[in-house]
Amino acid sequence: MTNDTLKILFFGDITGRQGRLVVKSFLEEHKNEYDFVIANIENASHGFGLTKKNYEDLNNSGVDCFTSGNHIWDKKDINEYINEVTNLVRPINYPTGTDGSGVANFEVKGQKIAVINALGRVFMPPIDSPWQIVVQEIEKQKENGVQHIFIDFHAEATAEKICFSKYLAKEFNTEENSLVKAFFGTHTHVQTADEQICNGMAYITDAGFCGAADSVIGMEFSTSLKRLSTSLPERYEIAQSNKAQLNGVEVLIDRTRATHIKRINLFVDNNETEKEVNLESDG
Repeated sequence: MTNDTLKILFFGDITGRQGRLVVKSFLEEHKNEYDFVIANIENASHGFGLTKKNYEDLNNSGVDCFTSGNHIWDKKDINEYINEVTNLVRPINYPTGTDGSGVANFEVKGQKIAVINALGRVFMPPIDSPWQIVVQEIEKQKENGVQHIFIDFHAEATAEKICFSKYLAKEFNTEENSLVKAFFGTHTHVQTADEQICNGMAYITDAGFCGAADSVIGMEFSTSLKRLSTSLPERYEIAQSNKAQLNGVEVLIDRTRATHIKRINLFVDNNETEKEVNLESDG
């Protein structure tokens, strides 16, 4: 791998303690293989939001940038530190004046990187439209000399993710030179098998999640069953399971375009001495 090539790792939604543990364990072994690590952490603290303690723990584990979503506000202490840290981004299409920032900037191997987080609007809480806001931010980053833009689009509907990614790839990328190097879908916690390179941009509809494998997208089966089968209110509880699942993608980019994307799907049984691994599929 040349000095111009960057190897990027993106973790799908980290969910609860099992998600934090499996990500930290993976990074202990593999951090040196990557130039830049991004993780979605909106569910990292007991499935809802992010405490300062958990942020600091994951920050010290080797994650370089944290993205989020609609649950980022669920732990009240987020407001005590979100304006103080520079590597944690909330969705950019919250109204003007909202705490935090929707974009973060980094320099890796002498190359300028921007990470943008945005929320979808289909089947999601009311929010400002991401279409114009994200385009304006990309234009701003381009003027500032940023070479690589990565987007975490936190959305429910697959059609919205696909359409938004194609629009950005058409507007800002060519086969010879792409600005938006990667578009990661998050929120559904179920990894999709559609990883691809589109007009120089690495794309996946949903990167999946990191959390308890024996669960319903990280939550206890019993509470999910009651809520879904009866339509009665029921508080979701984070699943208690010894087996964890880690989902994510790794992306290779050069100075002009993304060249490769690969899914990661790993299972760890914490009762076992050795890790059971079911790793990646080529894209």
